[in-house]
Amino acid sequence: MMKKSKIDKRARLIEAANKLVQQQGFNQTTLADIAEESKVPLGNVYYYFKTKDDIGHALIEHRTEGVCSQFREWDKLPDPRKRLLAVIKAVANNRDILAQSGCPIGSLSQELHKDGGPMADKAAGMFTVLLEWLETQFRLLGTGRESSSHAFHLLSALQGASLLTNAFNDPALMLRETARLKQWVNSI
Repeated sequence: MMKKSKIDKRARLIEAANKLVQQQGFNQTTLADIAEESKVPLGNVYYYFKTKDDIGHALIEHRTEGVCSQFREWDKLPDPRKRLLAVIKAVANNRDILAQSGCPIGSLSQELHKDGGPMADKAAGMFTVLLEWLETQFRLLGTGRESSSHAFHLLSALQGASLLTNAFNDPALMLRETARLKQWVNSI
């Protein structure tokens, strides 16, 4: 029973950090904010995370696992084209959130890279996971040596569209770009 309580509190802290960092950024989010959002007393936060960087590392792992979990779902689709289209559709479906807060992976990675260090390097790993999975899908489509370039293009287009959707607070921008990307993937 005690072990479950510890896991629940830790999970609540990570979920609270995930929400707050998405809304206001990593540097603007304090451990006190996370404690309040998670309903875990501030003193108890230090039991699970000694520093803000510790919760940052846990947040990166959480977001990476979320992406990997989504990949496992998409891998159940019958062919790589459908998987790539599912990625594009998922981003299009999140257009309102992207307009309001930006991409959870892109925004966090960009913010952390301004400060540099190990956490920034770990954040870049989120993009590595994305690129590798996308490259695999293009390779399965038979694009050979172009697979890496195609993966980079797709991720760059989605990240750029996420940034502009957020900057202009206009979800329609994401719909236009994802429609173009669907056409492109279908033409390969």
